[in-house]
Amino acid sequence: MRGPGVGPGRGRGGWAVVEGRAGGVAAAGYGTIHTDGEQVAPRLAALAAGLRQVLATHRPEELAIERVFFNANVRTAMTVGQASGVVLLLAAEHGLEVTAYTPPQIKLAVSGTGSAPKEQVGYMVKALLGLAAVPTPADTADALAVALCHLNHAGPAGSSAGAGGALGAASAADWLARAAPTSPGLRGGPARGAGR
Repeated sequence: MRGPGVGPGRGRGGWAVVEGRAGGVAAAGYGTIHTDGEQVAPRLAALAAGLRQVLATHRPEELAIERVFFNANVRTAMTVGQASGVVLLLAAEHGLEVTAYTPPQIKLAVSGTGSAPKEQVGYMVKALLGLAAVPTPADTADALAVALCHLNHAGPAGSSAGAGGALGAASAADWLARAAPTSPGLRGGPARGAGR
């Protein structure tokens, strides 16, 4: 199974494509699309152009996105909503099914707790994908976390390569144990209910 995760944002939109493979998961590509300027429309057009290139290059089977949550900052909520609209439009253009996950769902799937801080999520993304460092900026790590969350929820039925086996409940203790010694907030060991 190959599917991208998108962390929508008008100024910085993170994207990631993660593949389920026999015995684990791997990042096929990831990055952040930056847009500049005072006018909203050109920035949304630049975001769309960047995401179209990602979709054309990686040809995903479906798409996962972080669900827009209520935010006390109205301006932030509006810009994230606008960027989400662009992502949904592109998904429809490419015939991709979209699944949205809340921030607590994403944190739970990746770190074992729905209240994990960003630093812990970033570290777990690094550990699960075997990356040399935590991806930066944070938008990129967020998008990788969204993609990993989707792969986890897809389960074995969603991948002939056993994506669910890489992050599912059966192996959650294993991958949390690998990260726990040095991951912020995980030094006490794996959390219960990890990966679900």
